[in-house]
Amino acid sequence: MFFITFFAPFLVLASLISCASLDYSQVTANDGSSLFKRQGQKSCLNQNSIQKASSLTGQEKGTQGIKAGQSPSKTDPNNFINFCAGLELTNGKQITSGSCNGVVMGKIPAVSNMISTIITNPKPGDQLTSDTTFNVSIQATHLNAGHFVNPTTNYYTAPQDLGSNGDIIGHCHITVQDIGSMDATTPPDPSKFAFFKGIDDDGNGRGLLQATVDGGLPAGTYRVCTLMGAENHQPVIMPIAQRGAQDDCTKFTVVAKKGGASTSKNQKNGDMNKNQAEEGFVQGGSKGKAAQTKQTKGKGQR
Repeated sequence: MFFITFFAPFLVLASLISCASLDYSQVTANDGSSLFKRQGQKSCLNQNSIQKASSLTGQEKGTQGIKAGQSPSKTDPNNFINFCAGLELTNGKQITSGSCNGVVMGKIPAVSNMISTIITNPKPGDQLTSDTTFNVSIQATHLNAGHFVNPTTNYYTAPQDLGSNGDIIGHCHITVQDIGSMDATTPPDPSKFAFFKGIDDDGNGRGLLQATVDGGLPAGTYRVCTLMGAENHQPVIMPIAQRGAQDDCTKFTVVAKKGGASTSKNQKNGDMNKNQAEEGFVQGGSKGKAAQTKQTKGKGQR
């Protein structure tokens, strides 16, 4: 009994030293039990999870694929496990001032399981009547649709995952923005939109998904786009660089109906404060622009 009591703290400390991600703020000198509690949690980076490529800039002599103009990659021997230390953590929230998310990207599908999408309604150049309900329809391939988590408390809190068929588990969003004209050259403000909706079901089970624009839109020229997301709302990650896009956009117009001003609830300058009960509540950060101002170390983010 004396041996266990005397040597246990030293054995625990020896184990903790090998844990690159341990949070020592929860370990106190007068609370030996907290050491055992922390060690019992999975807070260590498993050695067989370390990606050796993250220790390389990609510009080492003799490296395949080097060409002029490339930037050297940031490096870390431990998968950037402490990249967000000291910054405003995303921590499941939609933070308007920016944040840092330390959750891994997750499982990436095979090339044969890459997502592809096309908007089938409205069609390019369609002319709709204002204040009139219509459906945005899309056809998607290789999306296990209808899977979404609480966007207020679990935004980006888990990695992208795949179903048993190898397709990404997730859902699709529809966003509609006023662009002024069909030949517009100024990008629209991404914080402004006339309509936004996460499609929370799996449609017909074969990739056909729909979102109803209840009450239609005011007269104007619009761009409608898909935003494919994994289950925790992050943009989907694909396996290769050279590929077709996973999202689609198209443009259409809405003409004013007879009878005066628009009565549609979907006005042109809607923003992130709309529909928060459905699409997730947003909030400002407690550390301002900390996520944007931290200087990243070149090596060994310990």
